[in-house]
Amino acid sequence: MATEQDDKIITFENYYDVMLAHIVRTKLEDNGIACFIADENTITANPIYNQAIGGIKLKIFERDLERCRAILAADGDLHDQDHIEIDEETNNLVICPFCASTNVGPTDPGKFASFISVVLPFVNNKAWHCFNCQQDFE
Repeated sequence: MATEQDDKIITFENYYDVMLAHIVRTKLEDNGIACFIADENTITANPIYNQAIGGIKLKIFERDLERCRAILAADGDLHDQDHIEIDEETNNLVICPFCASTNVGPTDPGKFASFISVVLPFVNNKAWHCFNCQQDFE
């Protein structure tokens, strides 16, 4: 007889990177875990909604929660913390406005931009580069 816990679907994790969500989903499915991704189409169609709806959600059955944690713990942390950037002024996660990826980093301003920032310190030379879609943004 099925219990309520057998049928209850929960959000396992939220992701702001579509590719990472699919990598984790595939790992879980390869280990026999039934799971699916929610809100991917909304975020793909309009990345600005990414923060508002809490990212892409990986859904699993509650009965599989401990197995999912064990599977991901055995493979190590897939969340590459080296590529997550926090804006020092706002303390917010930097997310690409074009593709909603967190795989971003500061752009290389070059010698000319460094010279300009010394001469005109009020100019905002802070810019980011997305390594997924190759776009630059502020």
